[in-house]
Amino acid sequence: MTEPLRVLLADDQTLVRTGFRLILGADGIDVVAEAANGTEAVEAARRTRPDVVLMDVRMPEMDGLEATRRILTGATDEPRVIILTTFDLDRYVYAALSAGASGFLLKDVTPEHLTAAVRTVRTGDALLAPAITRRLVQRFTQRGSDTAALHRDLASLTRRELEVLGLLARGLSNAELATRLHLAEATVKTHVARILAKLGLRDRVQAVIVAYETGLVSAGAGEAARQPTEQT
Repeated sequence: MTEPLRVLLADDQTLVRTGFRLILGADGIDVVAEAANGTEAVEAARRTRPDVVLMDVRMPEMDGLEATRRILTGATDEPRVIILTTFDLDRYVYAALSAGASGFLLKDVTPEHLTAAVRTVRTGDALLAPAITRRLVQRFTQRGSDTAALHRDLASLTRRELEVLGLLARGLSNAELATRLHLAEATVKTHVARILAKLGLRDRVQAVIVAYETGLVSAGAGEAARQPTEQT
């Protein structure tokens, strides 16, 4: 029998935490702790070692961005962090993704989407589709980020891996990458896994960020890159 997913809820609104706890519990997901601010979230994460943290951005004492950094720095068994935000794409979301968060959810998410998101990131997948991540990254790299870049040496990648990373950052899915490069989808997945391993990245979200921040892909290049596959 598999262990239930263990989740930490961090949000300064009691009603939000209560609603999410009920939704997750009804789907067999165990909420092991709740936090009303970033300081409590960091302490609870260290104490309970959850699989996934649902992290609000704006909280008193310590915001969700700093809490995410502290939770993911030096942890032996890092949880996956999902950032909770409002309808507007907050600039803190980009910084949180750079800090290691695996994606973001809107606070008005449906129950089905919430539980699916928690299960998705637990398996190691990024929560955001590459195209959505690309638009988010473009929005803030064009303005200039006041957060530390995810510096990585791309020299360790082969020519094919650089090609895959560039296309991935432009929003192509594994299936689209396979079609574009005339490869089996399983081969594409292997290339992506090797890229993440070589660059020390958690998931595709961080791979997209690295591609932009190292200059491998420039903002504005994504739409043109997708046109051939969208027209077929």
